[in-house]
Amino acid sequence: MSKVWLITGASRGLGRSILEAALEDGGKVLATARDTTRFADLQARYGERLVTFELDVTNEQQANEAVSEAVRRFDRLDVLINNAGFGHIQPFEHIPAEDFRAQIETNLFGVVNLTRAAIPVMRAQGGGHIFQVSSAGGRISSPGLSAYQAAKWAVGGFSDVVGREVAPFGIQVCTLEPGGMRTEWGHEARTTLGQLDKDYLVSMADFKALIEAYVGHEVGDPERIAKLIVALASRTTLPARLLLGSDAYQAVEAEEKVRRETMQRWKPVTLAADFDAVSPEWPSE
Repeated sequence: MSKVWLITGASRGLGRSILEAALEDGGKVLATARDTTRFADLQARYGERLVTFELDVTNEQQANEAVSEAVRRFDRLDVLINNAGFGHIQPFEHIPAEDFRAQIETNLFGVVNLTRAAIPVMRAQGGGHIFQVSSAGGRISSPGLSAYQAAKWAVGGFSDVVGREVAPFGIQVCTLEPGGMRTEWGHEARTTLGQLDKDYLVSMADFKALIEAYVGHEVGDPERIAKLIVALASRTTLPARLLLGSDAYQAVEAEEKVRRETMQRWKPVTLAADFDAVSPEWPSE
């Protein structure tokens, strides 16, 4: 049986690749974006198997309406792809409050809104797959990405909890954590970087140089990732989180190694918090 998909942020980047892969696989898709004119070519090719919907994921009412429209048009919802999102690179001190909030609203509450809308439908029908397109940045810390990575860390924690809550209903929640992909994300993210203030050269110069060199040369192939996601949507068992890309694996592995070493180094202080604990032997400076 062909699956019914709802994909946010489907007009470009990874979302567009997932949309095309799902349609090529025979799926029926409600594709959402703020500008639905971008779907005209696919609409002409796939006809009634593609329904488009204008959606601002930060609007909870529109999120509910999008899920209702998918069910109205296709009778069910098998796969939700929470893909819409964006990031800007700047030192936290220089990020306008409204920009920081907009990144949190889109990257976190957009996921929350669609997930909340989809769960009752999937619970009633006895199952479904929810894929949260997060980032390897949901497990590491990169100077300049405080808003974006704060949201992605929150998406991972939120999804881990909800995944456990809904597992008895046959609903699987999987947080996808890709590394760099050759999409527009990097080009847009660095538009706010500009010339670094001298005070932030020490903490951000290396990351700025990395971004400048890496954008346009990312190892992640959005078309390959999209096909992997289509394959994952047919599996009965999924991990709570799945890294995608060799760079994602390497970055998270290095970060986890430092985290484990730090935890062990500070273990005496950690244990000193208990009742009747002995005074800790402090780590050397």
